[in-house]
Amino acid sequence: MRTPRATPVPDPRSPVPDRAATTDRPILDVLTERWSTRLFDGETPIDEDALASALEAARWSPSASNTQPWRFLVARRGTASHAKIVDALVGFNQGWAPDAAALVVFVAATEADGKPLRWSSYDVGQAAAHFTIQAHAAGLFTHQMGGFDADALAASFSLPDTLRPLTVTAVGSLGDFASASEKVQERESAPRTRRPVAESLLLDD
Repeated sequence: MRTPRATPVPDPRSPVPDRAATTDRPILDVLTERWSTRLFDGETPIDEDALASALEAARWSPSASNTQPWRFLVARRGTASHAKIVDALVGFNQGWAPDAAALVVFVAATEADGKPLRWSSYDVGQAAAHFTIQAHAAGLFTHQMGGFDADALAASFSLPDTLRPLTVTAVGSLGDFASASEKVQERESAPRTRRPVAESLLLDD
């Protein structure tokens, strides 16, 4: 069944097809409405309050033994840091991500006090998820990327070996669908699909 939507997601000037998920069971509106866009407004600056709230949500994510292994590189469009992150992206990502008002690199601390943090990647993944949900609730759009050169990114920001970039998240205002490239329009219009929960259950005793 489809859950009701609390607020309209697309910008009125951007005729993006309805992206709300059709779910088999009711879930929170912000979860049905969250989607990963490649369509960013290249002119509107980041909403600083919304960005700060998204980072605060990431801060309050759970972590093993409260080790909080997440670290963030936050770079706003127009800065040298933003350009460095764009340079580390690969493939199709370099075509659309530069328009994002900010790029946030989620970095995992792999050890603390000389001891390995076994669950750091998992914990940072949770922080990234909390970030995206809060960002969307505040009216921002996001897209997490795995297509980047982690070694080049670490070198660009002089990160030590104990800090490992895991993902890059583009964040900003929704762009104009009509002015996007044909390839981006095609991807933005593709149906949103997920396999049924039953196909993911290894056990449901």
